Parts: sequence; structure tokens; C-alpha cells
Amino acid sequence: MALKTYGPMAVDWENRIDFDRLRKERLARAKALLAKSEMGALLCFDMNNVRYITATHIGTWAQDKISRFCLLPQNGEPILWDFGSAARHHQQNCPWLGERSRPGIPLLRGAMSPEMGRAENVAKKIKRELEIHGLLNEPLGIDVVEPPILFALQKEGIKIVDGQQLMSDARVIKTQDEISLLNHSAMMVDAAYDELYRAMKPGMSENQAVGLASKVLYDLGSEYVEAVNAISGERCNPHPHVFSDRVLRPGDPVYYDILHSYMGYRTCYYRCFSIGYASHAMIDAYKQCRDYLDAAIELVRPGRTTAEIASVWPKAQEFGFPDEEAAFALQFGHGIGLAIWEKPVISRMVSLEHSHEIKPGMVFALETFWPSKDGWSAARIEEEIVVTETGHEVITRFPADQLMVAGAHYFTVNGPLSTTRENEAAPNTRVKEMVGGAKREGVAATD
Repeated sequence: MALKTYGPMAVDWENRIDFDRLRKERLARAKALLAKSEMGALLCFDMNNVRYITATHIGTWAQDKISRFCLLPQNGEPILWDFGSAARHHQQNCPWLGERSRPGIPLLRGAMSPEMGRAENVAKKIKRELEIHGLLNEPLGIDVVEPPILFALQKEGIKIVDGQQLMSDARVIKTQDEISLLNHSAMMVDAAYDELYRAMKPGMSENQAVGLASKVLYDLGSEYVEAVNAISGERCNPHPHVFSDRVLRPGDPVYYDILHSYMGYRTCYYRCFSIGYASHAMIDAYKQCRDYLDAAIELVRPGRTTAEIASVWPKAQEFGFPDEEAAFALQFGHGIGLAIWEKPVISRMVSLEHSHEIKPGMVFALETFWPSKDGWSAARIEEEIVVTETGHEVITRFPADQLMVAGAHYFTVNGPLSTTRENEAAPNTRVKEMVGGAKREGVAATD
């Protein structure tokens, strides 16, 4: 193992995650790409981009509100406009920002009505800074934006271009500290799966499993449990991508995807189990699913391409879908960092014709799916991989090379009940004889 797993504390006796280095190196990457671009400045509303550039965070309640924004000018330092008193907090506690942390409130996703003038207020703030930096006549890159703010900026004579790709490119190669944080985040999910494995049994519901996993993660220091997809039984095929209140039963397949954030850095981490015992169909599906995943992992090394990885996965028609768009995200790879989905995206839908080279420092998740021949159960597995200078390292460590059976505590007069069995056992010889000797007596045909 090349990657270290540290404790969550800072200590004086060991060199661990260096947050000051993390802040500086992330900002340097964004600045370097901005310097090479046509843009005079970059305006970000995406919370993940704002955090990447400014190293600030005000809680996940703000994650989807597009209510914080920052401007990164060419040859300048980032300016942050934040939610109310958070701006003063940053002034006091974020010396790398100082007076460049300012209050600024946009539209709150439309909650502020047009006559309140918030879009125009934001546009004037940005125009003033562009004038100060001599960049008013240069294109302004934006990642995501509410339409009224876009229109207000254009009304001020500012030329708007796509800035989202610049930030996606800045974030594709992870720094040393980003990789350490992603590794730590995955460690927390290892622990959540261990607790789930010990707890799963008939009578437990999907939403109870979600609650258990969430508690483990928050107890370990997660700042945000984005989702715990819990899928069981006949809900496994087709994959619904959302948990329910369904109750686990003996012989059920169940798979989970745990997505959470530690210091901003995410996980996307599937594991698949069977409750009490597994059918032959489920075991076969799991093996097929694992083989597709292992073939993809084996190709992860510098110099290979996303097209090569996608090429070993089955075509959509091979597992019951009409085309690759309909089967999207079932055989899938994606970068992971401050967001769940980052570059590179790996899919037969796009990667065969639009390939990307795999480079050291990339961190991505690979996930596969395979339906059972019984028509209702299915297997789903995922691993997170760091691309090293010479190959790769898998950072998701909960066992998944074989199908795990949870709650296997059944005993018969002949000993432990086999963990490989069907819900309906085949008739034994005596039963076949009884069936063969059955007589039809006095049964009249009826409509």
C-alpha cells in the first residue's frame, strides 16, 4: 500500500494532510489554466468550485442554492461574496482571503423576485472588479449561473463564455492532499459497510440501513452524507437509484451506494450482498459483474485510455437495454473529488469516440452492473482507484471479490444451512414419486 491512512487529528509528531498546501496548490492549478485561456476572469457559483478556489465552506445546506460566488481575475487573487455573516467569519478566520471576503446575496434560486434588483446588484459588483483589474473588455468565464444574473452581466456589456470546462480540467488531477482526503473518506465508508454487514437480516428495512450507515459516517466526522442508495430484492432490476421502505427477506440481493463528504472530498462506493443465502443465478450475476469490473481496473495505469476501459464492458443490448444512453451509468466510470462526478467520464456512450488519456493523480470510481437470469435480481459493485506513476491503487477496501452473505445464521438438524440455495428447493426423490403417483379423481372440467 503506497497511500497512508491518517487519523482525523492534526499532530506535531507526524506529517499528515497539509491544509495550507492543499489551499495553495488548488488555487495555483486554477490560476495556471486561467492564464492559458482566453478569459480575463472566472466567475464561479458552483459550491465545489468556490471551495476549490477560496477554501471556504458554510455548510451543506447551501450546496444547491447557488448563493455564494467568487471571482478569480487574471494575475489576481480570488474575491468571495458570501452569505451574510459568513463573510465576516471568513475575514476573521481565513487569512488567505482577508478583505476579499465580502457580503453578497444573489437571487436564492428565484426566491428573490426580479424587482428586488439582486441580479443587477451582482452584475455591478462583478463589473466594478473587472474595471479595477483592467479586464472589462475581456471574456468572463462562468461555471453555472441563474439566467437573470447572466442577462444582467450581458446588459453591462460583459462577454460571457464557458468557464465550467476550465474548472473541470483544473480538478481532474488531484494533489497529494486531495488524494489523502479521498482515501480517508473511503476509509469511513469501509467502516459503514462493516456495520451494515453485521446488522443486515430479514426484517430490516432499506431506510433503516440508510440511517445506520449515515450514523456511522457522521460519528466518524463526515460533513455531508449525500446519499445512501439502498436497493433490495425485486427492486434490484432495473436499478431505481433510490432507497425505499422495503423490508429485507431471506435470499434477497441488496446493494448500496454510499456517497458522503469528508472535508469536501466524496465517495461513490457500491457494495452488493445477499441476505441469509444466495441463489445460483445471483452468484453467477455477481461473478459476471465482478469480472467486468476487474477487467476495467486492470487497465487503469498511465498511458492507457478511457476508451480501452469502456471497450471491455458489455454493449447495452447484451444486458437488456436498447442503446447506451438507456443503459447509462450501469457500466460506468467517473472522476471523484469535491464532486461525485468529475472528469474523466468512462462510458461506451462517449468514451469510444472521445477518449481521454489516463494520467497519474487521477482518482476515479469504476462501477458495473449485471442482471441475473432470474429476471429480477442483479449485482452492482464499485471500486475507487487512484492512478499512480506506475499503475493504480484501489482505496475501497471492504471485501467484494466474492458475493458476501449477511445474516447467515440458519441451522438445520444436519448442520448450518447452505448459503447457496434457491428460495424454492427442487423436489427430492420421494416427492417426485409422490407427484408421479397422484390420481385425478372426480374432477370435472369447469369454465
